[in-house]
Amino acid sequence: MSSILIKSATVVNENKQFVADIFIKDGFIEQISSEINKNADQVINAEGLHLFPGFIDDQVHFREPGLTYKADIYSESRAAVGGGITSFMEMPNTVPNTLTQELLEQKYEIANRNSLVNYSFYMGASNDNIDEVLKTDTAHVCGIKVFMGSSTGNMLVDDPTTLENIFSQSPMLVATHCEDEATIRSNLNHYKQLLGENIPVKLHPKIRSVEACYLSSSMAVELAKKYNTRLHILHISTEKETHLFTNDIPLKDKRITAEACIHHLWFSDKDYETKGNLIKWNPAVKTESDRDGILKAVLDGRIDVIATDHAPHTIEEKALPYLQAPSGGPLVQHALPALLEMHHQGKITLEQIAEKMAHNVAICFQIDKRGFIREGYWADLVLVDLNSKWQVNKDNILYKCGWSPFEGTNFQSKITHTIVSGNLAYSNNKLNEGIPGKRLSFTR
Repeated sequence: MSSILIKSATVVNENKQFVADIFIKDGFIEQISSEINKNADQVINAEGLHLFPGFIDDQVHFREPGLTYKADIYSESRAAVGGGITSFMEMPNTVPNTLTQELLEQKYEIANRNSLVNYSFYMGASNDNIDEVLKTDTAHVCGIKVFMGSSTGNMLVDDPTTLENIFSQSPMLVATHCEDEATIRSNLNHYKQLLGENIPVKLHPKIRSVEACYLSSSMAVELAKKYNTRLHILHISTEKETHLFTNDIPLKDKRITAEACIHHLWFSDKDYETKGNLIKWNPAVKTESDRDGILKAVLDGRIDVIATDHAPHTIEEKALPYLQAPSGGPLVQHALPALLEMHHQGKITLEQIAEKMAHNVAICFQIDKRGFIREGYWADLVLVDLNSKWQVNKDNILYKCGWSPFEGTNFQSKITHTIVSGNLAYSNNKLNEGIPGKRLSFTR
């Protein structure tokens, strides 16, 4: 492998900023110092740029196998590289659902060939595959995914005995999608009786309501406390749910953790008027007070990580009426620019961005030698120009689906370089597609 010398970067790492040189060799960070004078195959002048640890997205849907007309591991890993995301953890609601160890390993084989960034895949749980779940390799798989509420795909786990078995027996982190299915169905029937099939998308957060989220999340927390399960609740969308979590012990000691997503930190229900189904997600984007409450919990440590829930659909699918349009949208390319915009707005610090999208993800999942800028760690790194304005448009979108809910948005910060496991994968709008990423490993 080649060597890279990064000169005069402003390093953002472990709650500090400092100017340093970084020397990378054979995939790893070999030296961090105020000045390094070594020969390298590539030299990057990073004066005036900020260097972050590579961002780790713990929740994506890359749609392969079975739904590759929307996205695939190759196309979405390209978009991730362009967005400064150097590792992803992908969800099991592909087709077929990832409910056996054989199907899980097939996804790893695809990523080994085609992913431009580092990767891991969740093992899926259903109402009847507990034996397969318990075979999961804790050192090489990120976690078990449980849909406690239906979403895109058909993986709803609603059998109480099954949930008890998963929470009591899981050998590893259990990541949950929490929405109460009975509450959602009741709300949907109520609005169908009022409006028939012509329900507007602005009612999405009333159908997939605060109560639906809280009922399910609180049940998950109760089960985790009962069995001391390592629980990670995904995409918190309500202020009410944030009070289920604590910030009174170090993250490494927490048994129950939580995630916020970019869309719940950026959009509110006021945006349905202009964005429509483009911001239809499960769980739903809710009120401004929910958005503000989620950010508050992120900043005070009750919510531990920020992710994307990247979930592409075609623009034709999103143009369908509300009841037919699928939930989810593409985000991996624009998550970091959006957070950097929030930094410019005074809402979050650069150090907190590094913490919530890199350090804490590595701690939560016990990822081996990633998530920090440290000597001896894998060289997953992102360089950012905080003062390089650009606008999201069709010409610069890398998603296979070809659209973004951020189209037309002006960002002040731009990603200039992305280094994945020591390989310069992206440089000044150009992708280097020659070297695939690595499979993540875990110190459990």
